[in-house]
Amino acid sequence: MAGEKVKLHGAQETLLVTLCAKAGESELSDSLLKDRFAARALARIDYDFGRLKIDRDMMIGIALRAHVIDGWTRDFLNRVPEATVLHLGCGLDSRVFRVAPQPGVRWFDVDYPDVIALRQHLYPSRDGCVLVPSSVTEPRWLDAVPQDRPAFVIAEGLLPYLPAEEVVLLLERLMGHLPGGELAFDAYSRLGLMLIAWQPSIRATDATLHWSLDDPEDLLRQLPRLELVEELAGYGPGGYDPAQVARMSLVARMAIPVMGAIPALSRIGRLLRFRF
Repeated sequence: MAGEKVKLHGAQETLLVTLCAKAGESELSDSLLKDRFAARALARIDYDFGRLKIDRDMMIGIALRAHVIDGWTRDFLNRVPEATVLHLGCGLDSRVFRVAPQPGVRWFDVDYPDVIALRQHLYPSRDGCVLVPSSVTEPRWLDAVPQDRPAFVIAEGLLPYLPAEEVVLLLERLMGHLPGGELAFDAYSRLGLMLIAWQPSIRATDATLHWSLDDPEDLLRQLPRLELVEELAGYGPGGYDPAQVARMSLVARMAIPVMGAIPALSRIGRLLRFRF
């Protein structure tokens, strides 16, 4: 069977980076994510993934980020069994299959119409999961989301690609529509954003990054309804899981402790969870 041809550009094309990394990590004998859905989807796509230059270290790093957010999602659903989950900029992430929420959960995968159409070709439908074909910055898509339940909102690999003013507007809109819940996303300092922009995989897509966050307090000042629940700085204390670092290359194993000891580098990337 011929592979599904993919014609994506810029920020949309970066979804192939994360898909390839998660699928590749899941093929490793010591896989953390074990994402068989991503591996199957990757095999059905007609695209030159070699141009993205994704190595083992990147696979492990992206899988680790996804694993943490999966865990936060499960934790919320354990506490709120009949919640709403909003997966913003879902791309080709198979999170709904990895998390496997109980039937009482309402799950919404939101992304551009062409991305949602591609998802429909690559993944099976799932009861309780609604696909929303829209840019996340378009206000009207939220009309499809009921307002009667607490929500867990995921924006993995999304917000840095939005203009700063759109990030604030999106978060304000979400908090104005939903009765409460939690919000999880990754964020990068200005230095972190510059370093990411020079990664071969990002340069191959011509994606442009915009929004940076040097300190979570900066966001709290803009959005006082938010309350920081958890912060994981990739290279600082409590960052990368030592067991996962041990799986990386010698160069990465040597570099990570050094970066963790330098304040400007220790907090270039974060995983953040807020309550609202």
